[in-house]
Amino acid sequence: MTLDFGSLPKVLLHDHLDGGLRATTLVELAKVAGYRRLPTANPQHLADWITRGSAGSIEKILWAVKQVIAVTQTTSALQRVGKEAAEDLARDGVVYAETRFAPLRHTAGDLSAKQAIDAVLAGLNAGASEADIHVCVVLAAMRNEPDVESVVRLAIDYRDRGVVGFDIAGPEVGFSNLDHTGALRVAHEADIPVTLHAGDESGPDSIAEAIELCGARRVGVAHRLIDDIEMTDDGEAQLGPTARLVRDRAIPLEICPRAGIHLHGLAAGDHPVGVFHASGLPITINTDSRLIADTSMTREMELLHEHYGFTIDDLRSVTLRAVDVAFCDDETRASVRRIVERGFTDVEGTASR
Repeated sequence: MTLDFGSLPKVLLHDHLDGGLRATTLVELAKVAGYRRLPTANPQHLADWITRGSAGSIEKILWAVKQVIAVTQTTSALQRVGKEAAEDLARDGVVYAETRFAPLRHTAGDLSAKQAIDAVLAGLNAGASEADIHVCVVLAAMRNEPDVESVVRLAIDYRDRGVVGFDIAGPEVGFSNLDHTGALRVAHEADIPVTLHAGDESGPDSIAEAIELCGARRVGVAHRLIDDIEMTDDGEAQLGPTARLVRDRAIPLEICPRAGIHLHGLAAGDHPVGVFHASGLPITINTDSRLIADTSMTREMELLHEHYGFTIDDLRSVTLRAVDVAFCDDETRASVRRIVERGFTDVEGTASR
């Protein structure tokens, strides 16, 4: 069976707005903003520079993000990035997306955090209105920066206006989700769904903390959960306590294969996603940062099929799991589920002819 991965319907739960804009847009916004630190005005060369320069560490990735943050400090810039994100995701076959961004990082100029959120939502809605996609926002705070609780309160204010959840991102080494238990308490009391970055730099203990002590409904990235899984000589996976916790509580993992390969300097077939899936862990598949990791949902599915043996049934399964654990309302979930089931059936039927 020959699969057209581009035609498969996709559900995306972990996608950073500031890591996924078009290189062309970055060049043009830098020109408008008078930002002169980009090395080239050639979009393809710039995309290569961003990808190469961000490989190998969280700090390098955050450096790349700073290039975007510097030129997205106005309403028009944020609206444009939001609109193009919706368009690009829809073109990639994404039918539902939760894109995340940190509003406080866009207030270096004249914008307030609320104006930044309004601009992103306006852009996303404009792009979605012209495409077959439902897009909403997860507001992120940076664990190494102040005012985390203010972002939670913004998520509460905007919960019926396109914001569906709260996230804490940023460097893990030297910083912890446990530093922000007060903000997390506010989120839980307001019933704001929480997803936390954990286990990208730090080990499995950070994932256990995110679940048990911070109340995360989902965990983002979780790459180093592999440190809690031991492979026996006969190829069986022995799960340690944190991996069993994830499996037994069915905590969804927002796995970002190509971004993990990019960050950790892995070969294409060496990401732990295959072990996670074979071990029965509840994974979802995501992009993380499309420009930085040079990826798309289509490329993620192609990678899983080529290097990890994912069949169309596997891809259907992880996509429907993403539908089930999305932070949207039940009506949207039911609609997206119908679209996904129909889309996989259509593509499978075409491939079999």
